[in-house]
Amino acid sequence: MKVKGLRWWIIGLIGLATVINYIDRSAINIMWPYIYKEFGIADADNKNGLAFITTFFMIAYAIGQTVTGKMMDAIGTRLGMVVSIVGWSISIALHALARSLAAFSVFRFLLGFTEAGNWPGATKSNAEWFPARQRAIAQGIFGAGASLGSVVAAPFIAAVYLAFGWRVTFASIAVLGFLWVIPWLLINKATPDKHPWITEKEKKYILDADNTIKPSLNEPVYTWKQLLRFRKTWGILLARLFVDPVWWLFVTWLPTFLKEQFQFDIKQVGAFAWLPYLFAAIGGLLGGFYSSWRIRKGIDVVKARKEAITIGSSIMLLALGLTAYYLPTLKENINLAIGLIAATLFGFQFLINNIQTLPADYFNGKNVGTVAGMGGTTAVVGVLIVTWMVPVITKVSYTPFFVLAAFLVPAAWLCIIFISSTKKVPVIQQPLP
Repeated sequence: MKVKGLRWWIIGLIGLATVINYIDRSAINIMWPYIYKEFGIADADNKNGLAFITTFFMIAYAIGQTVTGKMMDAIGTRLGMVVSIVGWSISIALHALARSLAAFSVFRFLLGFTEAGNWPGATKSNAEWFPARQRAIAQGIFGAGASLGSVVAAPFIAAVYLAFGWRVTFASIAVLGFLWVIPWLLINKATPDKHPWITEKEKKYILDADNTIKPSLNEPVYTWKQLLRFRKTWGILLARLFVDPVWWLFVTWLPTFLKEQFQFDIKQVGAFAWLPYLFAAIGGLLGGFYSSWRIRKGIDVVKARKEAITIGSSIMLLALGLTAYYLPTLKENINLAIGLIAATLFGFQFLINNIQTLPADYFNGKNVGTVAGMGGTTAVVGVLIVTWMVPVITKVSYTPFFVLAAFLVPAAWLCIIFISSTKKVPVIQQPLP
């Protein structure tokens, strides 16, 4: 049996895994403003409580990005993705058993470590199944899964919570991950060079000269320390350090912001919170299509990525600046507030998929998952710092929240634009000394 367009089935499944990933991780953020009192937490301490359990999640996420990135390079994306999604499905189911803040923290740690594997796994699979000129489109598809997961999460979780309570909500969403494993193992039987269902035409297209992850016995496997000797590695790591916290500001705190700023109940959160993520999904797809279109026009791959990153950064900076300036008056115009947040997340997804594609553009196949995982780890370091800051800077107003985000965007842009070279890190016959 031969399947036309097999690579699109693969990236579609990865996109679906990312949807599930974000439903699982968003559940606590959506329900927290309405359940924290069950754990004896006072109103004044509720943001500190959420920051506390988020810290456990993010520390594990930081460790997990690097460890699972190495795992993906070691055992391959087929089995690596199964290990990750089964692990995080078990972890989210355990949330239903929590009786204290401490228990939540342990379960969030397990969830963070296992969910981290989705990103280096997706980046490596993208590099395996797509030539360079289509890679940003593929990255945009699975990146859109993050946004679509948040689109689905708010109304779905609100509905299940109102009908059955928070414990059943956690248990029910755990089932999704186990179901995903079935089609993944059936369809993703092997890499493109060995897959029995792939057509010769598609195999040739994927494994052409532009595809930089073709397996080779001569490709060295760099250690983490060796990879840090490249300026390109540092450019990717620092960009993720600065820009990823902007996304997580909204993933973690948007329901709390809507409750405190606009006095939303959970029905209203379910009705409004999904819209910015819909625009984020559109931004992710358009960012991928833009850089791929520029590459087809003959523009250098990395230059096209940088153009997309510049466009996304500009949109984010404008939206965040306007939100910070007009926030006191936005209480009278919820639609404008949601629109500006939507523009921010649109710009973020427009650029982030291009940043996440850079490991495959710069490095050889056996190192792609590792560099992607290292980028995810530094991203989490930035997210942790910002997470600890939020309860302090938002005691009186959320204006500092948006000002902080606005400063992070140009910092990330500078890290990417001034990576010294657009050339791929060369393959060498001997490991670095």
